[in-house]
Amino acid sequence: MIFWLGDNMASVEVKNVSGVASGTVEFDSALLESKVTPRLLRDAYVMYETSRRQGTVKIKTKGEISGSKKKLFRQKGTGNARMGQKRTPVRVGGGNAFGKKPKDWSFRMPKKAMRVATRMALVGKLKDGEIVVVDQFKQEKPKTKEVALLLKKLSIAGKSCLFVVGDYDKTLWLSTRNIPRLSLTTAAWLNSYDLLKHRVVVMTRDAFSNCVARFTA
Repeated sequence: MIFWLGDNMASVEVKNVSGVASGTVEFDSALLESKVTPRLLRDAYVMYETSRRQGTVKIKTKGEISGSKKKLFRQKGTGNARMGQKRTPVRVGGGNAFGKKPKDWSFRMPKKAMRVATRMALVGKLKDGEIVVVDQFKQEKPKTKEVALLLKKLSIAGKSCLFVVGDYDKTLWLSTRNIPRLSLTTAAWLNSYDLLKHRVVVMTRDAFSNCVARFTA
């Protein structure tokens, strides 16, 4: 939930590991004034999806099938239908007329457009109340059960969730990788694709502050 404080400032509620409100974190309300353009968000999402496309399909054409190019039998006098070489596309085992070839489907948007798309996605999540800010969540050793319990306390267990931390934490990564529909990233690596793909975004306090500073600078 967003609280308007005046003087161009706003705040969001911060919850502890028990899912109880423990305070707020303030940020510049100028971030919320960003206009959300669905077309740009769509282009960014398509860019990330096409970049993941494998594109290694390969079908042999007529010229790539092994075998002789010789005419199978003479044109007339055999009683059979006229026929050319055995590699023709109309015969079983022949080459494909328009065989698919490996293709790179990826494309890149301008860096400025990608940055704007990420800011729009972040603002959209904020306005829709789909960002949950929590206090620092630290673990001494990997425990998936603790992360699952946190999600349950926050009432988001089972939902598509993105966990954003300030800095890379291998222990936390090991704890989250076995939970379905849960992804982990850092504030520096946050992008529009991750924000749009997941229903709920859980951020630590420092990760939220880093993201706000990154997109209001």
